[in-house]
Amino acid sequence: MKKNFLSLMLLCALCACSSSDEEKDMTKPEVVESDTACPLECDTYHKGGTIPFKYLFKDNQELGNFNIEIHNNFDHHTHSGSAVECELGAQKQPQNPWVYNKSFEIPEGVSTYLAEEGIAIPTDIDAGDYHFMIRLTDKASWQQIKSVAIKIVDAE
Repeated sequence: MKKNFLSLMLLCALCACSSSDEEKDMTKPEVVESDTACPLECDTYHKGGTIPFKYLFKDNQELGNFNIEIHNNFDHHTHSGSAVECELGAQKQPQNPWVYNKSFEIPEGVSTYLAEEGIAIPTDIDAGDYHFMIRLTDKASWQQIKSVAIKIVDAE
């Protein structure tokens, strides 16, 4: 009985250590900021208008999905990763801040994807400073986050 148990344990250990043909993904995906990327740091948009979103995503194996979140920056908080300092309006208490949060699927099996969306800006929100957050996740669940400071102003 003891011999069977030890044989079974050895077999389990060998199975656990066996290598597969597929290399384990240990690399975060990439949000590429090119000449055509949008929005960029310090861009200004009008209430009632549209934010044209366009970024290239890359991964060493396979992309998964992406999420766009927009939230106010009326308290002047920061998110790491930006070397650009935008001119901020006065700090203020939100009355009707815009909160946008939507996830998007990326087609299966691709390692490069050009994401394009048009995001409608409501007319009844507070004007001011906002953060535009991009969260890109690959199939192995590695995530890259990019934060862009934008400004929403009253319609012309």
